[in-house]
Amino acid sequence: MLFRRLLPAIAAVTALSLTSACGGADDNTLQGKADDGKLTIGIRFDQPGLGQRRLDGKVVGFDVEVAKYVAGKLGVPESGITWKEARSADREKFITDGTVDFVVATYSITDKRKEKVAFAGPYFQTGQGLMVRYTDDEITGPQTLNGKRLCSVTGSTSAQKVAAEFAQGVELVEYGQYSDCVTALLAGNVDAVTTDEVILAGYVAENPELLKLVGDTFTTERYGVGLAKGDTAGRDKVNSAIEQMVGSGEWRKALERNIGQSGVKLPDPPQVTEK
Repeated sequence: MLFRRLLPAIAAVTALSLTSACGGADDNTLQGKADDGKLTIGIRFDQPGLGQRRLDGKVVGFDVEVAKYVAGKLGVPESGITWKEARSADREKFITDGTVDFVVATYSITDKRKEKVAFAGPYFQTGQGLMVRYTDDEITGPQTLNGKRLCSVTGSTSAQKVAAEFAQGVELVEYGQYSDCVTALLAGNVDAVTTDEVILAGYVAENPELLKLVGDTFTTERYGVGLAKGDTAGRDKVNSAIEQMVGSGEWRKALERNIGQSGVKLPDPPQVTEK
């Protein structure tokens, strides 16, 4: 009689054990989410050559191709990806609250950001630069920005770095997106835009008769894939995907397709160090 009474409990424990054994990764991990065949990925919608949503709704760019390659290695096809715009000010929030599963959005690896999120990579390296109107001969580098209006986006540290290290007399202006800064520059409402050179080069490539890059880069920016802090296995899988993309030659092909015409010298792939 006792054995019969215990049968339902034994069956429940057995079923739970089988579910755990067959269910794969924890649903809260990147691989666990990928096991469902779907991922939500944060990218930029306004960065030509890197992450841009076209008028027809299609997303294109180098970051997009990196994201698709990583998703594929996790077992998720492009049809299973939901793209979410991740502006600079939103990236950590989107990762920590689960709005996105990972971010590939010109996301520079910094110690401050690593307090909230984890990074895989880097998958690309660039440096901070300056963009001005094509007819402007006064601004030649960050040291010449005193008394000028410098635009960057909310949540970015680019403009603050210029003010702290090169031109204490610069006036900082912030907008929600880089495209807003470009519009303000063309309208004469700001005098220069600063962010990573590869981002600026995309806008110059679209408007070569109106915009130009000036001076040399003055920082080193290492782009990483941002994901939930503590997901070590997920980070390792993304690192492996990046290394496979580089080793297969797909990394170089994607870079040439998307950035090759921008005028920026294409770099060699950086070594993956976030382990």
